Amino acid sequence: MQRTLLLLFIIYTLFSFEGFCQNLNLIINGKTNEETKIIDSLQYNKIHTDFNSIKNEVNTIQNQLFKLGYIENEIKQTKKINDSSFLSKVLLKKKFNTITISYNKNDIDLSTLELVSKDVFENNFKLDFSKTENALNIINSEISKKGFPFSKLKLSNITIEGSNLRASLIIDSYKEKRKINDIIIKGYEKFPRSYLKHFLKIKTNQVFDLDVIKSKTEALNNLNFTNQIKSPEVLFTKDSTTLYLYLNKANSNTFDGFLGFGTNEDTNKIELDGYLNLNLTNNLNFGESFRLLYKSDEIDQQTFEVDVSLPYLFNTPIGADLLLRIFKKDTTFTTVNQSARLHYQINSNHKVYGGIISTESNNLLSEANITSIISDYKTQYLTLAYQFLKPQSNNFLFPIKSKLYFETGFGTRESASSNEKQSQYTIDALKIFTLNKKNSLYIRMNGSSLISDTYFENELVRFGGINSIRGFEENSLFASLFGTINTEYRFQVNNSIYIHSIFDAGYFENKIISTKEKLFGYGFGFGILTKSGLLRFNYANGKNENTKFKLSNSKIHLSLVANF
Repeated sequence: MQRTLLLLFIIYTLFSFEGFCQNLNLIINGKTNEETKIIDSLQYNKIHTDFNSIKNEVNTIQNQLFKLGYIENEIKQTKKINDSSFLSKVLLKKKFNTITISYNKNDIDLSTLELVSKDVFENNFKLDFSKTENALNIINSEISKKGFPFSKLKLSNITIEGSNLRASLIIDSYKEKRKINDIIIKGYEKFPRSYLKHFLKIKTNQVFDLDVIKSKTEALNNLNFTNQIKSPEVLFTKDSTTLYLYLNKANSNTFDGFLGFGTNEDTNKIELDGYLNLNLTNNLNFGESFRLLYKSDEIDQQTFEVDVSLPYLFNTPIGADLLLRIFKKDTTFTTVNQSARLHYQINSNHKVYGGIISTESNNLLSEANITSIISDYKTQYLTLAYQFLKPQSNNFLFPIKSKLYFETGFGTRESASSNEKQSQYTIDALKIFTLNKKNSLYIRMNGSSLISDTYFENELVRFGGINSIRGFEENSLFASLFGTINTEYRFQVNNSIYIHSIFDAGYFENKIISTKEKLFGYGFGFGILTKSGLLRFNYANGKNENTKFKLSNSKIHLSLVANF
């Protein structure tokens, strides 16, 4: 008996639940079949859970018909056909295709009206009625951009002329334009003010437009020493407008170093090489940067480099870059480069440079060992350069999305034997192609060319290693012209680990010894984001086109980039 009662209770519950969840069907018809087709084209929702949902859907359809030009449409009735179906009848009536809107020339510019209509006349403009709402939104947005954020629009005096409507555009706005009277920074009060004016291009007495301000502050993502905590906010009073920016200071100093392991082909012993690269950024809250580089190569080469960048000098859009580089090749020669350049930041991504580079090289060989391919010389170059840089600050593994740097220099080389005109070109470009969330393709192209009538060995460009073509000793290749391409197929395991392939190719010419060679590098690597920074491991084997693959020629490169 109890089982029977329990079974009956279950059956009753199931059928009662099904009853409570019964769907209601809605059918909307017009006066004619043609009107019904127009209503069906709006693709209204035909399945509903209750009668209130049905009424809301019918009202929504009525509003859509109004926007199409059926401004006189009427809901005739909505009635119940049976237990699960409702029928609503809507009369479309006459359709109005266009609307002619008159306006006051003192309230609005012709250029604004031309954004929404091709038929703009001295006192009125014409629109397709279905585009009226969108056109009014655009007009209101344009008026707001010109310093009237509280403007209101409405159509008045609406009349009917055949299948056309006529109306007057009424604009209600304050007579005085809103301008930014003050800019207050919260969180990072010592943020360099010169970056507001020249980098973000936001300043006081500028016409207020919140959308433009939000788009400009997105450029803060291109600065590595600050972050935007939240979107800008505005305080309006009767006679002033105050803009609030919410920023914080980010850790932007970096320490970069690596160790390289390789086997000496002559002694078969393992040799080490490496470098230290220290970048200090915005420690004085000026936006300045200081870079110190020391590199020791396994073929007894040493490089010391100091680079200082001072942006927006004296609150102008002009900045300065100063560089000192000292290179020593065992006991053969030393080369000292000094440069002074001015730069102009066009916007957050683009920058141009111009300046002077001076070079002096000294032969360290004794008179008995002096060769004609190594000689004392001095050069003076005038240089021009352009840089495009697009970072992706939210990606700690791959902080740079794309980059292009091009530099050209023209000058004269003075030596004991002759004075010659020279020119030099350098390009460095990279791009990350994102295939999906975990897979991407990294491509970098790097090259340089020295054009001269004669060449000295101690003025040739040096390349090879982790920053040019992997699988070769650091700076072991001398060239009057070279070009390399680095490719990596990257798979991001998670937010802190990725693995990648290595396929590098290169070409170089050395006109002193009449050499032209193609180079190749193969391998694999990975990167791990640790608490100390980004640790990178590369294993690569390098060869030229005329040599066979040898496992003993492989190089292992370790690199750590730490932020502090």
